[in-house]
Amino acid sequence: MSDTPFGFGLPPEEPENGDEGKKKGGQGGPNPFGFGGAGLPGGADNPFAAMFGSVNPADLGAAFQQLGQMLSYEGGPVNWDMAKDIARQTVAQGTSDGVKDSSVGPAERAAVEEAVRLADLWLDGVTSLPSGAGTAVAWSRAEWVEATLPVWKELVDPVAERVGAAMGSVLPEEMQAMAGPLLGMMRSMGGAMFGQQIGQAVGTLAGEVVGSTDVGLPLGPAGRAALLPLNIEAFGKDLGVPSDEVRLYLALREAAHQRLFAHVPWLRSHLFGAVEGYARGIKVDTSKLEDVVGQLDPGNPEQLQEALQGGMFQPQDTPEQKAALARLETALALVEGWVDAVVHEAAKPRLTSADALRETLRRRRASGGPAEQTFATLIGLELRPRRLRDASRLWASLTDARGVDGRDGLWEHPDMLPTATDLDDPDGFVHREQLDFSEIDRMLGEAAERRGEQDGTGEGKGDDEK
Repeated sequence: MSDTPFGFGLPPEEPENGDEGKKKGGQGGPNPFGFGGAGLPGGADNPFAAMFGSVNPADLGAAFQQLGQMLSYEGGPVNWDMAKDIARQTVAQGTSDGVKDSSVGPAERAAVEEAVRLADLWLDGVTSLPSGAGTAVAWSRAEWVEATLPVWKELVDPVAERVGAAMGSVLPEEMQAMAGPLLGMMRSMGGAMFGQQIGQAVGTLAGEVVGSTDVGLPLGPAGRAALLPLNIEAFGKDLGVPSDEVRLYLALREAAHQRLFAHVPWLRSHLFGAVEGYARGIKVDTSKLEDVVGQLDPGNPEQLQEALQGGMFQPQDTPEQKAALARLETALALVEGWVDAVVHEAAKPRLTSADALRETLRRRRASGGPAEQTFATLIGLELRPRRLRDASRLWASLTDARGVDGRDGLWEHPDMLPTATDLDDPDGFVHREQLDFSEIDRMLGEAAERRGEQDGTGEGKGDDEK
């Protein structure tokens, strides 16, 4: 878990090498609202420097326009219109290796459709879960941004809202009354500033992902398997593996994710519920306020900005957050481990480079790219399956011991899945007596019927008993 969710962190330190140090470190220190080169012209550290520093007239006009957008925003905790604009701008700039986004041609679309079709055919023999991909699409980076933003909104909004509420609640009532207009302005600017950070991260991530399920979450529309041909080409560039094998292996992973999320109806809400549980646990350390809040001038926004940069509202880790994080990490490991196991079983007999591609993808998911690290800062969560290898071994052992149906049957109910403790002792879980939830369901149904009879309503009885 990142120590600086939404960029709220410790005071920035002066770099050892002056401006060169700032260049090496990115923004030069934690910035609570994400002001920097990504958001404003001239790479200023705050909007006031951007407006009054040494910038040309065109940049000055853009800075005024952006500040106006910030102050006029009246929506939720994140300005998603601004996030979308910045994500598209980031995509248009291209990746660090100079590769620009481009539209997907007919040949690339046909290649993706064929790869997903063949991948689904291979998966039919290694899993009891039927195909979850109604369609297969090839996306450009810009199309990936457009298609996944609704899910990022669902993922990030609860955390952003909780951080904003925590910030407002720590101010004394008398100060809130005095600074009412200023607080309203802060909320507007805060939504825009969060939008800047998230837009930059989404745009950067669009230059790295190869499909719609790279981070272990279903980011795209349900039932739509998606691959990004431009990023697949970049991914396989230095691997020494034929491009059609790389595409097919990634199609196997995308199609396997689609099966899991399509036919395990509780899984999506389980993952997103863990993120919301993390958000509910966010608390703000008010001890720093005792030293600074009395000295703040509500009419001086620059002073308030300095206090924010000094870690004035740094969120604390809580037991609730740690528990939610543990649930999310275990769930992600189980999802990625299952995908890793079934894809390897399908690919090993057919692709000569299956082992090499498997290890490359494992390392990629374990380390995370720059954009994933950015999201760790934004939402305080690292969307990485830390125990992917352990989970993959457990699923493979389950296949040997119980067969494909017995393995996949564990997804029928969340309480049937392995826990973090089971990942420590996979053999113990594999050979444990299997739970039979049908008997529990029958007992619960009978109990509901009895309650209905006692209430005189008869609501617990089935239609044939009334």
